[in-house]
Amino acid sequence: MSTEQAARIRDVALRHRVAVGVAWLLVLVLGGTVAVPGLGRLDQSFTASGGPGHRANQAIQERYGNGAAVAPLVAVATWPAATDVRSPGVAGSFADNVRRVAGPGARTVSYAGTGDEGFLGADGRTVYALVYPGAGKPDLAGLTAVEEAAGTLRTGLRSALPEARVEVTGVLPLQHDSAVTGPGAVALAVKAACALGLLVLLVLAFRSPLGVLAPLLLAGATSVGALVLVEAVAGFTEISFIVVYLVPVTALVLAVHRWAQPPESAARSAVAAGAAGAAACAVLALFPAAFLRSVGVAGLAVWAVGTAATLTLAPVLRPVATRATRPPRIPRTPRTPRTPTPARAGRTARTTPVRAGRLPRPIPAAVGLTLLVLLAGAATQLRVGNPEAHALVASGPARDGLGRLTAAGVPTGVLNPLEVLVPAGEDAEAVAARAARVPGVLLAAAPEAAEWRRDGSAVVVVVPEEEPMTAAGAATVTALRSAFKGGRPPALVGGSGVVDRDLVDGVYRLLPYAVPAAALAAFLALAALTAAGTAARAVCRALLAAVAAAGALTVLWQWGPPGTGAVTGWVPLVVGAFAFCVSLDRSVASAAGGPSWAGPVAAGAGALAVLAVGVGPQVELALLVSGFAMAALFDASVGRHRAPPGSPARPIPRTSLQLV
Repeated sequence: MSTEQAARIRDVALRHRVAVGVAWLLVLVLGGTVAVPGLGRLDQSFTASGGPGHRANQAIQERYGNGAAVAPLVAVATWPAATDVRSPGVAGSFADNVRRVAGPGARTVSYAGTGDEGFLGADGRTVYALVYPGAGKPDLAGLTAVEEAAGTLRTGLRSALPEARVEVTGVLPLQHDSAVTGPGAVALAVKAACALGLLVLLVLAFRSPLGVLAPLLLAGATSVGALVLVEAVAGFTEISFIVVYLVPVTALVLAVHRWAQPPESAARSAVAAGAAGAAACAVLALFPAAFLRSVGVAGLAVWAVGTAATLTLAPVLRPVATRATRPPRIPRTPRTPRTPTPARAGRTARTTPVRAGRLPRPIPAAVGLTLLVLLAGAATQLRVGNPEAHALVASGPARDGLGRLTAAGVPTGVLNPLEVLVPAGEDAEAVAARAARVPGVLLAAAPEAAEWRRDGSAVVVVVPEEEPMTAAGAATVTALRSAFKGGRPPALVGGSGVVDRDLVDGVYRLLPYAVPAAALAAFLALAALTAAGTAARAVCRALLAAVAAAGALTVLWQWGPPGTGAVTGWVPLVVGAFAFCVSLDRSVASAAGGPSWAGPVAAGAGALAVLAVGVGPQVELALLVSGFAMAALFDASVGRHRAPPGSPARPIPRTSLQLV
């Protein structure tokens, strides 16, 4: 699409402004009505599909109806010092009550059913049981059912065992407690300040009511339209729920940034950046990994709908504005220069005209570039996986249960056990004995209860010493898989502990191929519409921004005070895609002659919006929100581009393909 074609589209939209406005209003209203119920089409498991662990979990889920990718509940009971927890009366009573309270369809295992002392605490008074509720499926409804089962189990066991101190913990209860805790007074104040700051920023930037409302309308229409397209694609292929987080934030930043551009610059840069971004996302969508495909489809939809809104809806809204987005500066009347004396001319030639208190412009740019390069280096140390248990929540009943386990000397690896599906005809006890010899395994047991054996097959539960997101835990998962790799048929290794490993194997190992391919597609599309140098700089900056955002997550969360030990696997993918898109749009708009203040305003609006919504105690949401905010602020602080004063304007080619 040439500049003339973009201008013709704008002129058509202005001539039919009522029809265009009604059409976009229908997209916003009817699309929103369709998009909300359509979210059920998206895959809600947040797990990497297609890997060996995913296949094992599917087989376990189909045959046994629970467990698999869903981490179990851990019921912990501590008796007084004089109690012998190994006695049939104590251990048997605990196991029977756990089985009864867990309800029909649940699978439970403890010391009484296996005789394995790995289910006992080192203090001699504590015993725990793993509970897989009958309704536990790897989707949002199933996770909610498991969280509700935790409360039922806790209440029932405390009533049945009044002589013991009973707690219930687990990955899902810990996450649930962090969500229901709610933000404290400080967090609420921060959320309110960010919401107010967003409003003030838009008012100061655009100076009119419509100037504040228009970019929000553009963002809303883009978000709704993109989600409808994504949900339509989800009817044919697997699309992850992560797109719900990516689409609206990206749409908001792009809408604010494009509304801040002059009309001609906005149209040119929207077409060029839209073509490049859509090409990159289309390449990502072709890779055989659900997360990459989801990010690619969502990005493609945002670029397509956002560009259409910029070319049609934005021109309709602009004439209605009562005031300009920013008043033009009144040029000063130049003073008549004095003829320098030879002595003055010599002094002028020997000095650098730097205004007092202001650094030369190359210095901030160099500092910003150095920061991005250092963060990109930190991204190479990123460890993906669920955050470690101690970082999920600071207090609550589930945290009390975790404290009870660790105080008794039980390692936290029990929160993410593995499950080995033993095929029919194989000896489950022999498989358990083989698994127990794998380094890093705390216990391996083959329960004989009916709920652990179906149609000749059996499930062996394997409890690692370390959580799977740690280096030691990942090594245990790898060693266990290797131990059963050569069987005919092989025993499948699943469970909640393999989800992170599948994400690394199935998604992150594709990134060295997917990222360069997407960058090349973006460069080729942009080079067809702009100068090759402009295209190369824009794509390189966007790539650096995406990698630096992942590095910032590593520094802040994995190494920083929260000490999560790992970053939730899908978060860097979403944050990196967001950083790439907004940086690419900003770079192209800057090369097209857009104002230097537009990028910081758009980035600041995005950062304030996500902070106003997401500040709180929930760790995964905090990871995502902080990643969005840091990516936006990095782009605002180091991405400003302004031609040096007095530099000649570059000639713009006038061919039908050249836009900027």
